Amino acid sequence: MKRLLPIVCLGLAATPAAAHVPAGAYGSFAAGFTHPLFGLDHLLAMVTVGLWAGLLGGRAVWAVPTAFVAVMIAGFALALSGASLPVVEPMILASTVVLGLAVAFAVRVDLRVCAVVVGVFALFHGFAHGTELGGAGALRFGAGFVLATVLLHALGVAIGLLAGRIAGRNGGRWHIVTRGLGTGVAVAGVVLAFG
Repeated sequence: MKRLLPIVCLGLAATPAAAHVPAGAYGSFAAGFTHPLFGLDHLLAMVTVGLWAGLLGGRAVWAVPTAFVAVMIAGFALALSGASLPVVEPMILASTVVLGLAVAFAVRVDLRVCAVVVGVFALFHGFAHGTELGGAGALRFGAGFVLATVLLHALGVAIGLLAGRIAGRNGGRWHIVTRGLGTGVAVAGVVLAFG
């Protein structure tokens, strides 16, 4: 039962992509907080960043999610400045596929490479948040989606660390589950892109 708990939690958290809230709600903390939670593409990418970091262990546990959040804030500011950034939605969907594959194949690369990979995707996630807002209430909205992102990363890190700990005691079998989660995220990204 303990082995199925993370899978059940992720399954219950998954909802249809519905990150777009009514225009009157923009600018509030609640709108910012719910934006990553109710958009399946955002939700999957952010949990998977944490999962990858947790599987990598060591400094990656905090450095990889921190890189994502920092660059996501920069992307948000870039959107608020009125700049344009091409292929935002395709890059967000690509993030679910690439990050899912990184977990599925247990990709281990230098920490700086991990930070760059998540940072590139974070720029587009942050930009998407900023383009949906406009200018009003940017600080409240931004604080909301940053907090939600941190919590989603923390969930992924916890699953990754738990998987590593259990795998160490059970001859590595638990990593089959985490690789399955990564594969599921990658497949979901492809379905979102082409479905």
